[in-house]
Amino acid sequence: MTQAHRVYVGTIGEGLWRSTDSGETFIRASDGMFVECHVRALVMDPRDPRILYLGSEQGLFRSTDGADHWARVESPMSGRQIWSILLLPQMPDIILAGACPAGLFRSEDGGRTWTEPRVRIVQECPRIMHSRVTTLTADPTEPQTIWAGVEIGGLFRSRDRGRTWEAVGRGLSSLDIHSLVIAAADSRGKRLLASTNNDVNLSTDDGETWQPLQIGKILPWGYFRGMAQLPQRPEVVLLGNGDGPPGSAGTVARSADAGANWQVTTMPGQANSTIWNFAVHPADPGLVYASTVSGEVYRSTDGGASWVKVRREFGEIRALAWTP
Repeated sequence: MTQAHRVYVGTIGEGLWRSTDSGETFIRASDGMFVECHVRALVMDPRDPRILYLGSEQGLFRSTDGADHWARVESPMSGRQIWSILLLPQMPDIILAGACPAGLFRSEDGGRTWTEPRVRIVQECPRIMHSRVTTLTADPTEPQTIWAGVEIGGLFRSRDRGRTWEAVGRGLSSLDIHSLVIAAADSRGKRLLASTNNDVNLSTDDGETWQPLQIGKILPWGYFRGMAQLPQRPEVVLLGNGDGPPGSAGTVARSADAGANWQVTTMPGQANSTIWNFAVHPADPGLVYASTVSGEVYRSTDGGASWVKVRREFGEIRALAWTP
């Protein structure tokens, strides 16, 4: 396990918490923000782990010193709930952010200026009042392609690094998109996996059509949330499973073949709610953190095959990251 790494936990109503001793102890790290803000998105700049971007109900914030201090990134998102953030891996000055009510924002200059791409996303939803952009994913095989998933509003694809968008997703089991990963497994080629409220869906034609995998028949529950891939091993996919949002029980499922087969991992007892988030980092591909939406944090040192529970518990967790 990577020594002396940092763990960041974003909460609802308790701001951001940071550990500098591998998750043994945590202190609040919200200087420059409303201390009790709702943190729903957290990412790091791939060039420098001290540079972090955070999304809350007050807009987008940035830290350049590992969360010692935060400053608001002035943008059209100020005062909007930010639910997802993406820095393009090969061009990190291009930043995408997803909001609630559902909307997309884009910067080409590291956040100094912003545009709002025109995309037709339904913003009102009878079930949850406002739809929201829950996931933004860069396609590692096509640098121009970006994906956006909306809860509840379906799946969107951009072929020009987020300037323009089109709706895709024929055959999805639900328009309630929670997470998306792009995996490859030997001769199978590129496989897109999308988790929803009732299944995980597979596309092998670049998102045009989808097939529900019906994995609720083999996993303990039929609700699915966060997904993550191991760095350097994109065929290994971790999946958050539970009995609802937030639910009262949860576990982590793992696939070693890009979603063709799934196994329940070894956990120290049943989690207290659905597994909502994962955190990985290329500095140590085997080190993974996971969290439930109701405050528990778990750590794996074997690529998500088995887990231990971190002693500290929180309120509601919506964002998670670790850095060297």
